[in-house]
Amino acid sequence: MKFNPYLEVLLAATIGGSSGIFIRYLDLPVTTITFFRLFIPALILFIYLKWKKVKLFRRNIKLMLLGSSLNAARLFLFIMAYMYTSIANGVIILFTWPIFAAIFSILILKEKVNWKTLGLILLAFVGIIMMYINKEFSFTNKDFVGMTLMLVSAICLAFVIIIFKEVLKENDNIETVFYQNIVGAVVFIPFIFINFPKPTIPQIGLGAGYGILCGMVTFILFFSALKRLKVAVYSLLCYWEVVAGIFFGFLFFKEIITWNMFVGGACIILSSLLIRKNAEKKQCKVT
Repeated sequence: MKFNPYLEVLLAATIGGSSGIFIRYLDLPVTTITFFRLFIPALILFIYLKWKKVKLFRRNIKLMLLGSSLNAARLFLFIMAYMYTSIANGVIILFTWPIFAAIFSILILKEKVNWKTLGLILLAFVGIIMMYINKEFSFTNKDFVGMTLMLVSAICLAFVIIIFKEVLKENDNIETVFYQNIVGAVVFIPFIFINFPKPTIPQIGLGAGYGILCGMVTFILFFSALKRLKVAVYSLLCYWEVVAGIFFGFLFFKEIITWNMFVGGACIILSSLLIRKNAEKKQCKVT
């Protein structure tokens, strides 16, 4: 049974926007939470793929391991960021990743760039500056630290998406989600034994729920919808995650949106949307 692809994206984006809630309520060391986020989906998908008798690690192994390692690093930074800054700050900064993906495509892939794209990249950085404008530039400032961690996480995410875009060409959706998580799942296993405090039964249940929903269900829904929607429509709907994250931050933690967050977020989201739209137009012309 297939669901409406529009609803799949909106549901996935809503679940993605809830990450900060899980992280705050788990109230565990960052490495423990990262373990749940990576290990649970990797374990479930490993069992499923073995049941389906899928031969794993059969192609693009080096590229897949690099992408999975970067994904583990960016999730560690992502989770830590939400421990320092608000959910609204975090989710807005996270969606700078399309800007960094555009920059990397210019610097690494040597793609040609026009003045419009350069202007949009500049607009995005103006948005980032606006987000930081009322923050003390000090590592003693929690918001500054959290937003900076999320910014680095977004840079890593841009690399991860570029890498797994290649992996997806030769692997199906479920395999790709498994590969995304596998390196981090192994790396963070020791922390579940050495970290204190140890998770309680309710925390284990919540951590497992976080891994299943945000680490597995979200991506399966995203990939399923991507196959049936135009990329332009898909990209636009993905930004519902920003709205959902801001709403959850207000609903659960009474977070307030300041004027600079609104202006900076608008600059970042607008530039990200237009950059992705331009990239999709170029792909259409090539094909």
